[in-house]
Amino acid sequence: MMIFKLRYWLLFAAIALISGCGKQERIEAIQLAKTLQTQQANFVHANAVEKDFTGSARAWCDGITANGAGRGAELDQNSSVAAQLAKSAVAVSSQLSQVRQAIDGLNLTEEFPQHVRDQLTTQLTQRQRGLQDMRALLEQSAPQFLEYKKIKTYAGDTYPDGIGKLAPLMRVYKPPEDVLGAAIASLQQQYGFKPGEI
Repeated sequence: MMIFKLRYWLLFAAIALISGCGKQERIEAIQLAKTLQTQQANFVHANAVEKDFTGSARAWCDGITANGAGRGAELDQNSSVAAQLAKSAVAVSSQLSQVRQAIDGLNLTEEFPQHVRDQLTTQLTQRQRGLQDMRALLEQSAPQFLEYKKIKTYAGDTYPDGIGKLAPLMRVYKPPEDVLGAAIASLQQQYGFKPGEI
């Protein structure tokens, strides 16, 4: 009888321990999913701005590499476009930074929620690095367009080095994916959230 009671209590303790650990993991998963949902509108807006920005930058770069930077007013216009595109890259990167800071600020100790967050942080960081590279090349190119105006022998058929580096980058660029939506779906699949939990 005593052995039976001991086994019963050991089984009860094991179940309590397992369910207690699972409870913390679920709490963290819900917390992460809620944070991702609150950031989703910001993230969707960043994706839309990035798609517009990169589409414009690609077409603009292709035109310049095919025809040159132009002369006179065209150089002023190209300098202005480069500066505006650089600002767009900064704006998108700033929005992505807000999303990344929101998820990095969570205190997660359980393996799966940590894994989802780490993957997401890596993807956002890679995107930000790409945007920073684009911004740097655009900012470098803007004053170079204006420098061409000072060269009397300039025929309008060349372009700044930054544009030469940016054009191939834009050709291989892939539009942003909904990594936040994918992370929420992954958490939903793992934990089977009930209506109202997130």
